[in-house]
Amino acid sequence: MIEAVSCGGVVIHRWKILLLYKNQNGRYMGWVLPKGTVEEGETYRQTALREVKEESGANGNIMKYVGKTQYSFQGNSDYVSKTVHWYLMSADSFYCKPQSEEFFADAGFYKFHEAYHLLKFNDERQILKKAYYEYSELRKNNKDGINQKRVF
Repeated sequence: MIEAVSCGGVVIHRWKILLLYKNQNGRYMGWVLPKGTVEEGETYRQTALREVKEESGANGNIMKYVGKTQYSFQGNSDYVSKTVHWYLMSADSFYCKPQSEEFFADAGFYKFHEAYHLLKFNDERQILKKAYYEYSELRKNNKDGINQKRVF
């Protein structure tokens, strides 16, 4: 079994969440949160920020660590056990551009209920719920230093 570690972000701008749509060679792969593999010499925070930028073009700013998810899958030659560390991030705009090299065909910011139902994987839906709650608490206590009106 191979152990793999990735990091990603739940990126929120004005109460909307960044999602990526993956479509590999015409095959539906689903809507996901941006994440990717830790490179040698990188911290988890650096990986999360880099992957958000590379996969979506969005500029993320880490607000706080929100937890990890774990899952396993059959790789090309061996079984892979993957741990993903997630960060709540804010973005400075709705700008996003999907990374075609990673087979992302679309990207966008969605209201919570839309994002929750679009996400393909249950573990990502659960981390989204946790991150959105944390975002709400930070906004309520104005700990992010940003004055934003809630957009429904």
